[in-house]
Amino acid sequence: MTSKNELIEKVFPNILNNYKNNKWLSERAILAPKNIDVHEINNIVLTKIRDQAVLYKSVDTVLEPNEAVNYPSEFLNSVDLSGFPPCVPQLKIGVPIILLHNINPPKLCNDTRLAIRKKQWKT
Repeated sequence: MTSKNELIEKVFPNILNNYKNNKWLSERAILAPKNIDVHEINNIVLTKIRDQAVLYKSVDTVLEPNEAVNYPSEFLNSVDLSGFPPCVPQLKIGVPIILLHNINPPKLCNDTRLAIRKKQWKT
């Protein structure tokens, strides 16, 4: 492979017509050793899907108010740790996501594959 676009096309051929097919998606994956490569591959794939992207900003705060000076939210949002999602994930309807933390074991556990079904705005 000479480029990430070529790799994506090889692993996910005709993704625009297949990205909502769970069986098709479950047979494919691209692994990367660095978060920067994962984010770049995710962004390339997301640009191929025509639905409107929605950005969700994480809420990062410290527990102790006195520590807010040492760890401002701008710093917390800049930290890019392995196993954690980006601080501003970009989601589109029909796109698969992977659950990183248990929510409701044994139904919703780490590494469960999910798909975005609809936008739901909360005010």
